[in-house]
Amino acid sequence: MERIPNITGLRFFLAVFVMIFHISEFCSKHDIPFYNSIPLFHKGYEAVCVFFSLSGFLIIRQLYLEKETTNTISLKNFYIRRALRIFPLYFLILLFGLTYYNYILPKFGFTGGFNTNYNLYEGLLLSIFFMPNVFAALYNPGGIIEILWSIGVEEQFYLFIAPVLLFLPVRKIIAFLLVSTIVFFTIYFTIEGNILYKYTMLFFYFTSSGIISILLLKKPQLFNNKLVIYISLLSFILYFTTNYFVNLFSSSNYNLFSMLLFCLVIGVLSNKPYFILNHRVTTYLGKISYGIYVYHAIVIQLIGLIYIKLFSNLGLNNYLIIVFYNAIVLMTTIFISHFSYQYFEKFFMNFYRNKSVSRKNFL
Repeated sequence: MERIPNITGLRFFLAVFVMIFHISEFCSKHDIPFYNSIPLFHKGYEAVCVFFSLSGFLIIRQLYLEKETTNTISLKNFYIRRALRIFPLYFLILLFGLTYYNYILPKFGFTGGFNTNYNLYEGLLLSIFFMPNVFAALYNPGGIIEILWSIGVEEQFYLFIAPVLLFLPVRKIIAFLLVSTIVFFTIYFTIEGNILYKYTMLFFYFTSSGIISILLLKKPQLFNNKLVIYISLLSFILYFTTNYFVNLFSSSNYNLFSMLLFCLVIGVLSNKPYFILNHRVTTYLGKISYGIYVYHAIVIQLIGLIYIKLFSNLGLNNYLIIVFYNAIVLMTTIFISHFSYQYFEKFFMNFYRNKSVSRKNFL
């Protein structure tokens, strides 16, 4: 997938927002000291929605450029690239989670906070066929597995969008994305009991940012206005550091505002380098953000188990526990994600490319 440094760097901070949200959530349920008294610690859902917007921006931009250049889209290449990037780590986490909740935790006497009262094969099949969001919604199988719901939503959107753009004329793509955004949003928030809402299929975040990606290809100067830049970035900071917009809007209007704000911010960030997001360290952390996103749930659990078994009765200062718990989870997750990216994920990411090169040379 195309790398835009600001957007890549932003992924790291979003993964951290999700992480600190899950740390306080886990600790509050297991009598471990926690801190979540500022709005920043409650923005896990919002951070995932920005992830969706970023994915829509990059994927639709990539598909549109291919369609515009070649007048077609190679579905085979697209899905192979997506599968080799997503599946290895996805299935590693899934298998670990199923083993952890169904076999490991019960042996240590932990049975609360998750559900194992489901058919294991059904859960496995739902996850294999890109429906971990359905699995999570129906059975609450545990945080390590449930965090995969967003990966499932992304895969479902990819299965939908690539074939449609393949058969759609280039000149009609923006109109289609606009209509799709309106339809997805309307169904999600107005039709009671609909599948999109039930399984958190937030497709309108993908399609709306996809519109911006195409507009920027046609008019790169679209978001160069200083007033637009300042208002969008300040609103984005206010959005994640306060509850002002949560209290201002209803649920549907809050998501509408979020969708429009994310489109603006992504448009602004994709046009101009910003040091914090464009720094080589931040950019690299953004590259490994997929690992940070999925591994942190495991690290939270394991550090929590160590604390409960070894340190919970030592009378340590609560503030010290909170600082060390968050810091250890963050550093351990980054450490694991780095090695996973370099020695596990990259192997699969490069596999198809290397195979294609070898085949070309052979022919």
